[in-house]
Amino acid sequence: MPDSRHSVSVAGVVVDDRRRALLIQRRDNGHWEAPGGVLERDEDIVSGLRREVFEETGLHVTPTALTGVYKNMARGIVALVFRCTAEGGTLTPSDESKDFRWVNEDEVKALAVEAFAIRVLDALSDNTTVPIRQHDGVHLIP
Repeated sequence: MPDSRHSVSVAGVVVDDRRRALLIQRRDNGHWEAPGGVLERDEDIVSGLRREVFEETGLHVTPTALTGVYKNMARGIVALVFRCTAEGGTLTPSDESKDFRWVNEDEVKALAVEAFAIRVLDALSDNTTVPIRQHDGVHLIP
């Protein structure tokens, strides 16, 4: 019988006072995206979000809004994405991230693949409802 379990990940779109979002460049594949990762089984959502963002950026963050729910249909990963503010820390490369950029909406579209750019664009928007989207790891699936 095929494995029907899903994993749950979190990502934090850290937004500065100029409405720019922080992207990390992943060390494993070179892709640009918001910091985040898979929640541990015994971890609550906010603690996991703070841990993942800190591990990948060196920043302490506070989530201010849930801005989207996304499912990677190919890998069975459900991602909860939050807009965050930085409360302290220093941007520091890690085992998972090798570079950082503060970007506007146009720069997000140029740097990140569609499936990950939309997470940042949704976090920067003023949506009145939380978008729920699915993708194949690269492109959105209607």
